[in-house]
Amino acid sequence: MTSFIDRAKIKVISGHGGNGMVAWRREKYVDKGGPAGGDGGHGGDVYLMGDEGMSTLMDFKHKSVFKAQAGENGRGKTQHGACAEDLIIKVPVGVVVTDISTGKIIADIKENGQKVLIAKGGRGGRGNARFATAQKRAPQFCEPGEPSIERELSLELKLIADVGLVGFPNAGKSTLISIISSAKPKIADYPFTTLVPNLGVVEKPDGNTFVVADIPGLIEGASDGVGLGYEFLRHVQRCKFLIHLVDMSVEDPVGNYKKINKELEKFDVELSKRYQFLVLNKADIVDDKTKEKLYKDFKKLNSDLCIISCAVKSGFDEFLQRIYQLTESIEAPIIEVEVDDDNDAFNNDDSEFEVIKLDKNTYYVDGGKIRRLASVTDERNLQQMRRFSNILDSMGVWEKLKETGAQQEDTIIAGGIETIYVEKYF
Repeated sequence: MTSFIDRAKIKVISGHGGNGMVAWRREKYVDKGGPAGGDGGHGGDVYLMGDEGMSTLMDFKHKSVFKAQAGENGRGKTQHGACAEDLIIKVPVGVVVTDISTGKIIADIKENGQKVLIAKGGRGGRGNARFATAQKRAPQFCEPGEPSIERELSLELKLIADVGLVGFPNAGKSTLISIISSAKPKIADYPFTTLVPNLGVVEKPDGNTFVVADIPGLIEGASDGVGLGYEFLRHVQRCKFLIHLVDMSVEDPVGNYKKINKELEKFDVELSKRYQFLVLNKADIVDDKTKEKLYKDFKKLNSDLCIISCAVKSGFDEFLQRIYQLTESIEAPIIEVEVDDDNDAFNNDDSEFEVIKLDKNTYYVDGGKIRRLASVTDERNLQQMRRFSNILDSMGVWEKLKETGAQQEDTIIAGGIETIYVEKYF
């Protein structure tokens, strides 16, 4: 039996942008050439996409880290690096996505094919051909590609079914769903036979179908974590209506019915108000007198009810006709999950940095943007080093060094590049 997993944690990493290129045209008969460094390609975006063919988050048990490809670096002859393909992660319809670091809900995937951007890939860096001007005809520098975005996400599945099947353990829910659909749940005569929600697809006479979800282990105290029901009650929150199955052969079927409704109310007041079709099961083992009394007692509590026996399959014509009518007449509830604006999906900024004093005359500067700049800077090239220093200045690095106590000609190591602190920047 396939495991049912309705919660998962994943890590997604978008692709970083490719670096620009410093290159020069060297062609026969072309006077003086010129800059010819191409741009880097964009890194791959990461999307989540709803897939109605998936019913659990089982796939994420074996793989939890998803990384998009990086963009290619630029090349000579103004050739741009290739952009990376986007990474699309398929998830079941009904998944709610939360950013673990902020606790914000960032997506509610309710439709098949619905795509949500989770992490934007880094933009490719510009090659030196992009920086050529009438005054600066031979720029000897390029840009690094933007960084990737890393996020840890929580996925929570809320099954989207038309009908929710609730009731005490051993009320006959698994048997009922196996009769009216092609589902083959485990059936046995002991509590908690069903350990995971079962989904059954029921075909109506007109050829249309609807989905029934059997929610397991709902007992008194479920909303407080007793039994299994609390784990799965959220799976009926989006159902059009509920089939409340009651075992007529137990000592207090009316009491059981009230207990289940109480648990529904404690879990979600709106869910407790959902329309219920009451179905009394196991008519084959209850005498006529008891059956008549229970029918009258339940009629006072819920006028929409019928009596069936899953064991001998009696009463199913009336039962099926009624649920066909209800699926047609009752609209699905509008359950709006408050989704926060997800600015972090586009935040490729890594300009934060820290300054560490290594000794009396040496300072170490580290940060994502600084490391990226250093990766496209040649220490032997005066123009590239000048640009590197100017960018550090615009980032506030030199000001921070001054505040930290840096003095004229102190050694500064930034992103692996060694330079000298010069007061002229102030």
